[in-house]
Amino acid sequence: MPAPYGKLAREAERLRTAYTSGAIAPLRHVLDPTDADTAYAIQRINTDYWAQSGRTAIGRKIGLTAKSVQAQLGVDQPDYGVLFSDMQVENGQYLAPSKCLQPKAEAEIALILGEDLCAPDTSPEDVAAATAYAVAAIEIVDSRIADWKITFADTVADNGSSGFFVLGTEKHKLETLDLYTCGMALEINGDLASLGAGAACLGHPLNAAAWLASTLAARGEGLKKGDILLTGALGPMVALTPGDHVCAKIGGVGKCEFIYSEATE
Repeated sequence: MPAPYGKLAREAERLRTAYTSGAIAPLRHVLDPTDADTAYAIQRINTDYWAQSGRTAIGRKIGLTAKSVQAQLGVDQPDYGVLFSDMQVENGQYLAPSKCLQPKAEAEIALILGEDLCAPDTSPEDVAAATAYAVAAIEIVDSRIADWKITFADTVADNGSSGFFVLGTEKHKLETLDLYTCGMALEINGDLASLGAGAACLGHPLNAAAWLASTLAARGEGLKKGDILLTGALGPMVALTPGDHVCAKIGGVGKCEFIYSEATE
């Protein structure tokens, strides 16, 4: 299969290989910690490679929506990655630990678009008008960078530290929800592990989605009808241990869950 050449293509290949061979050292030798353009170029190489290999893109995820995490990585903006259909875990089903390296779970609100969003000045109101419905979601983030020793550029290049995701089955129109004050509880094996609220996601989940649409438009891309948008964490992420039963409950939006274990007969 034809692929781009040069050092960026080599780093992209190292990240792809890490999914099965194990985490690699940070990409400091190629990427300055805040070099977004080069990092997104590496991400795009892999996105194109996977698309040519038969994977189907079905949306985007937004990361680094918490101001505290941005400050930790020395940046003033979120990041994004691509969601593929084979990353979705059905609600209530199993995610095999053998498919992950160093996963962590976080509760989010997912938006499913009913219209395209392609304007460079997309507003939260535009996002609301284009959204078909919202559901509760869990993102299982993972990193191909050893020990999560990431910079902003590392996580961008690594497809936004994407892993897997789960969507709830309760579908709600946005006009029936308050995504700013809605509370979130993430439980692990029935015990409370993380608390948060809609306002923790860049001030409002619609703010995060508007940032994504505008940023993609500026890069000559866009969001399409039917796309799934994971808008960002509502509270701290939690490391997973095999056997964990993970359940996210979001006020007014619903719940979703999965079992971090090999499937049983």
